[in-house]
Amino acid sequence: MKKHSGMRPQDIVIILKIIAGSKWPGAWKNRVEESQPSLVSSLRLFPPTNKTIASSLRISESEVSESLRRSAYAGLIRDATKRLINKKAVFDFMRYGLKYAFPARPGALVRGVPTAQSAPPLNTIILSEEHYVWEYEEGTVRGQLIEPLYPTLPSIVENDANLYELLALADAIRTGSARIESIASEELEKRILSSWGDM
Repeated sequence: MKKHSGMRPQDIVIILKIIAGSKWPGAWKNRVEESQPSLVSSLRLFPPTNKTIASSLRISESEVSESLRRSAYAGLIRDATKRLINKKAVFDFMRYGLKYAFPARPGALVRGVPTAQSAPPLNTIILSEEHYVWEYEEGTVRGQLIEPLYPTLPSIVENDANLYELLALADAIRTGSARIESIASEELEKRILSSWGDM
């Protein structure tokens, strides 16, 4: 096994992509939901493949594989080959470790894509005149610059609402006040621990 060289920001993005992109096995979920709704929360989802992750994040497949190995070594993934997420560990890291491992400080005013409390879902919960954005020339909002966890994010989240929400919540934790961190953590907990079956 290769020596663990520490987590990298893209490792968090890849984990969140697995969570955001996991699918129920075809129409089976609908049939179970109709007949035995109590079972739905315990069903295992099927995570996206390394190839799908690489393509959607515009990152190489080899880097996805390396990232999964780092995350497995750190205990955030149970099985790198099957991309099985340790959801409790991921949430704990996001809640208590993310802002220390990958801190973000608001920077200059730029045009870009909203993030943190300026993006869904927090923009409907927290009203603020301050805007935080990932710099992007095709962006429509002017706000303080937040460096994304991975450079391609501003150009890909438009087509992935689930991933966008998870990343925006992560940025709210990386940059927010204690109150905003708390609200963001509650929303993140719903999405990581409650909204998906066993991964």
